[in-house]
Amino acid sequence: MDENTFHTILNFLGEIGIKVVLSPLNEPTFLPGLKIQDGGLIIDTDKLSYPGDILHEAGHIAVTGIDTRPLLNEELIKNDHSSGGKEMAAIAWSYAACKYLNIDPVHVFHADGYKGAADNILENFNAGRYFGVPLLAYYGMTNDATTHKTPDNQYITYPGMKHWLSQID
Repeated sequence: MDENTFHTILNFLGEIGIKVVLSPLNEPTFLPGLKIQDGGLIIDTDKLSYPGDILHEAGHIAVTGIDTRPLLNEELIKNDHSSGGKEMAAIAWSYAACKYLNIDPVHVFHADGYKGAADNILENFNAGRYFGVPLLAYYGMTNDATTHKTPDNQYITYPGMKHWLSQID
């Protein structure tokens, strides 16, 4: 595991308010060594395969509404009727986080992820062909090409982010 990338990600998550607990996980998890519980992440460093997976799972937490975020767990994500859109938003969020942290996005979009489509996602995002960004804009996290300046003249275009956590309920 790339320790530098791992610690950069953990520091970032702490700064934006996503709780991380390092603890053994004995039950099966969707991604090795990672579990979303109570709006935070549990990370089993012995089982974690890719530190970039932390950013993707954090993206699910980040795009969850303010009221639901503290309750978020893997079961809620699985049963969310809008999970397809939130998956796209989590992917866009994790790419923006990589850019912000100066982490090569290949740490998130690795060969073993995204059901074999990681290379395609990464190629498109690197070329500026994004998906999920309109949802990030709707959540108050960034602006996309179709939005206008805010009243306070803030115009931050993706992959720049105004907020790292969803601003809606």
